[in-house]
Amino acid sequence: QVHLVESGGGSAQAGGSLKLSCTIFEFPGSYCMGLFRQAAGQERELVALDWTGGGSTYYANSVKGRFTISQDNAKKTMHLQMNSLKPEDTAMYSCVAHQCSTYMDYVSRIAEKDYEYWGQGTQVTVAS
Repeated sequence: QVHLVESGGGSAQAGGSLKLSCTIFEFPGSYCMGLFRQAAGQERELVALDWTGGGSTYYANSVKGRFTISQDNAKKTMHLQMNSLKPEDTAMYSCVAHQCSTYMDYVSRIAEKDYEYWGQGTQVTVAS
């Protein structure tokens, strides 16, 4: 069965750095993979998304310039490097994945929230 495994996160001081990693297993084709986050009392937000088949990457305005995606395609693992952390980055972060075969599939996933596969979630806490 297709599934996602998530690791990393934790606690940091404002201005510090953390990393999250997402690995997908048993997916037969091309896919989009990214991370959502949800802070207490807030809407779920797509933080970043990568289309492995086309080299396209999306970042939310709230993290642009601070968070960076990298891919290890052989291991089907995505890394999210989070730098210059702010207290408002505190949230539960979840890996997500969905079938993506074309550029239009990728664009559609930026707006949609019903991804096929979800990781278990990991807490990120940033202290001031």
